[in-house]
Amino acid sequence: MSEVWIIDDEKGILETLSNILQDEGYQVKTFLRAKEALDHLKQTSPRVIFLDLWLKDADGLEVLKRIKESHEKLPIIIISGHGTIDTAVKALKLGAFDFIEKPLSYERVMVSLENALKFLSLEEENKRLKSQLYGKLELTGHSQAISEIKALIEKVAPTDTTVLIMGESGVGKEVVARLIHFKSKRKDAPFVEVNCAAIPENLIEAELFGYEKGAFTDAKALKKGKFEQASGGTIFLDEIGDMNLSAQAKVLRVIQEMKIERLGGQRPIEIDVRIIAATNKNLPEEIAKGTFREDLYFRLNVFPIYIPPLRERKEDIEPLAHAFLEELSQKTGLGRKRLHPEVIKALEKYSWPGNVRELKNFIERLVILVNKEEITLADLPKDFLAKISPGASLGTSTEPWFEENEFRTAKMLFEREYLKRKLEQFEGNISRTAREIGLERTYLQKKLKELGLRAD
Repeated sequence: MSEVWIIDDEKGILETLSNILQDEGYQVKTFLRAKEALDHLKQTSPRVIFLDLWLKDADGLEVLKRIKESHEKLPIIIISGHGTIDTAVKALKLGAFDFIEKPLSYERVMVSLENALKFLSLEEENKRLKSQLYGKLELTGHSQAISEIKALIEKVAPTDTTVLIMGESGVGKEVVARLIHFKSKRKDAPFVEVNCAAIPENLIEAELFGYEKGAFTDAKALKKGKFEQASGGTIFLDEIGDMNLSAQAKVLRVIQEMKIERLGGQRPIEIDVRIIAATNKNLPEEIAKGTFREDLYFRLNVFPIYIPPLRERKEDIEPLAHAFLEELSQKTGLGRKRLHPEVIKALEKYSWPGNVRELKNFIERLVILVNKEEITLADLPKDFLAKISPGASLGTSTEPWFEENEFRTAKMLFEREYLKRKLEQFEGNISRTAREIGLERTYLQKKLKELGLRAD
């Protein structure tokens, strides 16, 4: 049950308002003096406060200011029998949720209280969702490169400095951008992402800067662009290397002036945004080719962060794999699973051209396909095993098992190649293959399944 406090120096008001709220099911505490309420607030807090402006022991606006200093999100509804427009404006500027004049109307009181509680619920839900989003957001890895990137994030996040994040597709550029935003003073403001590569060339300026009603045929109403939407927060220009030169020129102007102009607009609009850009391209090479503006590059490259590909930081594969396994096991509801050490070794042999994103997708595939707690080498798909041991294909004299340090891995590679060739030799006939190599048919079938082989 929601608790409501009333601070008023008139006993009649306290009694009347208290009875109304109690009849509606609210728990109510009343205070004749501001000092008593402020002292009580140090120990606990209500959901909403009704505060009179004219108190015997304090000025209501000063009490409002003091409460807001320690309880910023607490809704305070001002009640006053001597209200003026100027007083109401001052109260609202100090953070009051609403202003109600005496004599109090039952309907007005209840509507204001219900709106305050709805507002508080939305604030709490927003906080919860952000906690869920950012609580899981982390840069996983033990490599020196990741440690250095984490240190750079801590240094640049509290500032408003423009950041340029570079690296191949899938390395985690968006994660770094979100971490910078979350650790900044703008964390409670919007984080607006723009994928410059996904927006058609003829629409990118409308997306970035918005447009006025009637600016073009389909402009039926005013639309704010991404820069306006991000005002007060951060705009993340992902894959900025794919932006056309016309849009680049306008983005450069925005960075210089912190003003935008909607398409069809007649006046500039001031904005307050932090700019983070990312690219998988070599921008100096793009400048040499004439596809990227050098002046924009210098404006963006104030604080560069480079994320190496996963193949250059193999030590990050194991912690990433375990983190993804935990996350995806919960997400899919298929139960917790673990990776056999040999599976980790196999993952570390692959080059991961799609980087962290590809690794996550692969782990998700394993979580769905494997119906037991431990994922072993035998559970790895054939196409993946072929990639990490290309010399094991039919018709080659390469013997990759001799390159292995681990006996069990070498044994698995040898058995797989041996049985694969024997099946080919006997045209996929399992009974004949088992007879010729001296194994029981049922044992051979079990072995083929373990090694991911089929008798085609």
